[in-house]
Amino acid sequence: MIYLVTGGSGFIGSHLIEKLLKEGHSVINIDNFDNFYDYKIKIKNTLDSLEKNLDFEFSEKENDIQHLISISTSEYYTLYFQDIRDKKGLENIFQNHKIDVIIHLAALAGVRPSIERPLEYEEVNIRGTMNLWELCNQFSIKKLICASSSSVYGNNEKIPFCETDNVDQPISPYAATKKCGEILGHVYHSLYGIDMIQLRFFTVYGPRQRPDLAIHKFTKLISENNEIPFYGDGNTARDYTYIDDIIDGILKSVVYLEKSSGIYEIINLGENEVVTLSEMLSEIEKNLNKTAIRKILPLQPGDVQKTSADITKARNLIGYNPTTNFQNGTKKFVEWFLRK
Repeated sequence: MIYLVTGGSGFIGSHLIEKLLKEGHSVINIDNFDNFYDYKIKIKNTLDSLEKNLDFEFSEKENDIQHLISISTSEYYTLYFQDIRDKKGLENIFQNHKIDVIIHLAALAGVRPSIERPLEYEEVNIRGTMNLWELCNQFSIKKLICASSSSVYGNNEKIPFCETDNVDQPISPYAATKKCGEILGHVYHSLYGIDMIQLRFFTVYGPRQRPDLAIHKFTKLISENNEIPFYGDGNTARDYTYIDDIIDGILKSVVYLEKSSGIYEIINLGENEVVTLSEMLSEIEKNLNKTAIRKILPLQPGDVQKTSADITKARNLIGYNPTTNFQNGTKKFVEWFLRK
């Protein structure tokens, strides 16, 4: 099978591509190496996903990315330095490859940054995604998986969150763009017969996690004896999902997608285990054998109080069965952080 993965040099994407290649598939990776965080991290992610243990000599961004493309291209893997907002550039890629399935992970991520840059989030997460759907229709690609987010639930009062819950009250531009993606995805499914699964990810963590996310940020700051920003009283809670379980859920969704026709599904992928901010911090402290220096701050606009995934549908429909509890997952993350 030939898979096109957008955002394939990011945290989730690089793990997914690593798994697809190990299973003998061909992969086309589209990533624009956005300045949201250091592009060098994405280069390292890409090399790790290809299992290339190279001492990469960094110089200048454009040159580094072109060098990465030259050393990574193979019979089974192609990397494109491409922004999904550029429809013409995407069209050239679609013309050059026969694509069986698209797994769309690329997005501008983050709740708080979306409040500062809402129009840019709309451009990437809505318009960029629509470019892909337009090309799916143009090139008769009928199998598509999209990354949505648990943020669409907002401050949902019903716990745990179920796919049938009302999600008409997002509290950040990021969440709103993901909700729009689900709605517009159904339009393209209905009009053009594109089989589609929207996966609502719940707080993914693990090796290669983005440096701006709490577990990675806290681990780095504590290890360097710096204070950490601690928002609220520590009772906000998340359904943290280990990266291996998320990848398993994506791949099982692909299997279901390939075997089915006429489908549009929204599926939660979580760990079914809710952990408070205080509990998360305690696990990191235990694994680092250090005590955090807390800078107590008020809760931030756009942050939800609690996320909790009802994964009944995922279990029944695709056979999803997460196996990594938070204690083991945190231990694996810290071990990776200390040796990277």
